[in-house]
Amino acid sequence: MTLKAKLEALLFVASRPLTFKKLAELTKADVKAVTAACDELAHEYASAERGLQLQRQGSEVQLATHADASDVVATFLKAERSGELSRPSLETLTIVAYRGPITKAELDLIRGVNCSLILRNLMVRGLVEGHDDHAAGVTRYSVTFDFLQHLGLRQASELPDFERLNANEFIDRLLHPEEHVEQPDAAEAPTE
Repeated sequence: MTLKAKLEALLFVASRPLTFKKLAELTKADVKAVTAACDELAHEYASAERGLQLQRQGSEVQLATHADASDVVATFLKAERSGELSRPSLETLTIVAYRGPITKAELDLIRGVNCSLILRNLMVRGLVEGHDDHAAGVTRYSVTFDFLQHLGLRQASELPDFERLNANEFIDRLLHPEEHVEQPDAAEAPTE
């Protein structure tokens, strides 16, 4: 797969703009090569009648819908915001509500599938928001005040069975296996 194809795939699934440095790190390529490949992608999108465009601001880039498609996209998004949530969306929202703040990687691990598009949809609906954790270099997702207000709650801990589901040992083991390594009994320890 070419560098340009890898970049296009990453930008497609990203829920926010990415820096050239981050893209270089993810693709194991040189920053200059990444910048040149993004410039090529931007030119390809601009020269053809495509529904997408590559947006660039400073050292950040993102894939976005073309301005000429705004009417059809707005109609779709209106239906998405007002329609019922799909089962995968409800599952994802439940995990974020009970386990948040949670990273996308943790969410993907719990659900067993890539949740990028579902997260984006939940964010568009105003039910989930992302907060950058600069120290860890990740985005953590949690439910919004609108979500809590819709349910008549002051905080997520007021959700039914919150303590039991928030501290689920199976999920803790799944997310942090290194913390749950079983130590052998002293009686079973090998002797020399």
